[in-house]
Amino acid sequence: MFTGIVEELGTIETVEPLEDGSRLTITGPVVTQDAKHGDSIAVNGVCLTVVTTEGGTFTVDVVSETLRRSSLKHITAGERVNLERAMALGERLGGHIVQGHVDGTAVLRGTDEATGLTSFDLPGHLAHYLVEKGSITVDGVSLTVVEVVDGEPARFSIALIPTTKELTTLGRRAAGDEVNIEVDVLAKHLERLSAAQLAAHGAGGPAVTGDNGGIREAR
Repeated sequence: MFTGIVEELGTIETVEPLEDGSRLTITGPVVTQDAKHGDSIAVNGVCLTVVTTEGGTFTVDVVSETLRRSSLKHITAGERVNLERAMALGERLGGHIVQGHVDGTAVLRGTDEATGLTSFDLPGHLAHYLVEKGSITVDGVSLTVVEVVDGEPARFSIALIPTTKELTTLGRRAAGDEVNIEVDVLAKHLERLSAAQLAAHGAGGPAVTGDNGGIREAR
């Protein structure tokens, strides 16, 4: 579990092809301070498992499914990446609940000079998870949604403060770049639970909440 608060900008040192994916060697002196084999580190928002650590660098294996769903399929040596260690219990939750399980990718449209808002195109089926002033993770960065426009592709906008531009990859992105997107997991759980209730009681039938907090059909 992560918070979407990037700890440092790492550097991809090597990308080694594997039979079912690739192995990345990444420089990250902050996140490797206490990292060991089996720990989780988010790389551009993708939760990956540490294989080895040595001298401020660490390696991770990225399976083909992860490459297919994320922008890591395009990663090359020399690129900078956002890094965050897994959240420790008892610490402040500065961003929001982030799993590091990427839902898909979006494409940077650009920044409106008049409003200062940065907008992205994303697959239409993800748009209904976004709400104005809700949270979204872009390349592992916890951000607040300013506006959502449905469609195919859909569009959302965010406001990037100077600190975020300076300390993350988002300040280095250009129009047309692909970024990793993770929508709010709470919204996905709510959708799943609501669908089950509607299926059980009939989508068209009225329902009310009983005294015990459960759902019962209205009579």
